[in-house]
Amino acid sequence: MDSLHDYKIKLLEEKAIKIREDIIKMLVSAGSGHSAGPLGMADVFTALYFHALNHDPKKPNWPERDRVVLSCGHIAPVLYATLAHAGYFPVSELKTLRKFGSRLQGHPHRGSLPGVETTSGPLGSGLSQAIGMGLAAKLNHERHKIYCVMSDGEQQEGNIWEAVMFAGKHKLHNVIAIMDRNNIQIDGLTENVMPLEPIAKKYESFNWNVLQVDGHNFEQIIFAIAEARAIVEKPTMIICHTIPGKGVSFMEGDFLWHGKPPKPEEAKIALNELRTLEGKIKSEHD
Repeated sequence: MDSLHDYKIKLLEEKAIKIREDIIKMLVSAGSGHSAGPLGMADVFTALYFHALNHDPKKPNWPERDRVVLSCGHIAPVLYATLAHAGYFPVSELKTLRKFGSRLQGHPHRGSLPGVETTSGPLGSGLSQAIGMGLAAKLNHERHKIYCVMSDGEQQEGNIWEAVMFAGKHKLHNVIAIMDRNNIQIDGLTENVMPLEPIAKKYESFNWNVLQVDGHNFEQIIFAIAEARAIVEKPTMIICHTIPGKGVSFMEGDFLWHGKPPKPEEAKIALNELRTLEGKIKSEHD
């Protein structure tokens, strides 16, 4: 993992804004899709693909690459936008999201795009996929890491906890789970729909190392990933506290934006806000 310094943080912040801008453009072009989660996780995905991961866009099937399993497939726009900016496929292709014949389906499909490791859609299944990869890597004495990105709402799925128990029992230290703790799901606030807390203690009780960070603070995200990579006796859960719809004022914190795209006029407002934020970031670091 590269060293972290102020200039690198500036580059990461600027890249995350560009990714958010493309998410908005993708969604308004598609006329369908999820807004809140992708915008909220742009910083985490930027930290992964532009700093933390051991990967090579020119060799997407490189055996020694780190794997990213997207369990909450509905936030696919942030995965697609990040992969495109990282060089896995042309950024211009992002405008085909959800269109007939597009490689950018509403949920990721393995084999459609370079860099997409698994097919996802049914919530709660991603961690089981990740621990299967983790156990295989451990048995084969391979050194790569498997990152599983999950939503907080899918912690309500029973399948998750079978996987949590399995990973704890087998001490799969090569599995690093990342939870988008944005406190919303399609029907409202998670703590109203089906309370999750104390979520950290639950993971700890199953022999997981648990870290909690501000999901919009690059220093915290990257240091947590570095700590997780250094752990050798148990899997790690990084709980990233995020703001759904981050960067777009009328979306932030509103669960109604979980599963809908902006209309054209709303997209213009959103892009103006993001560009203003981008200019502010640049001026602060000049």
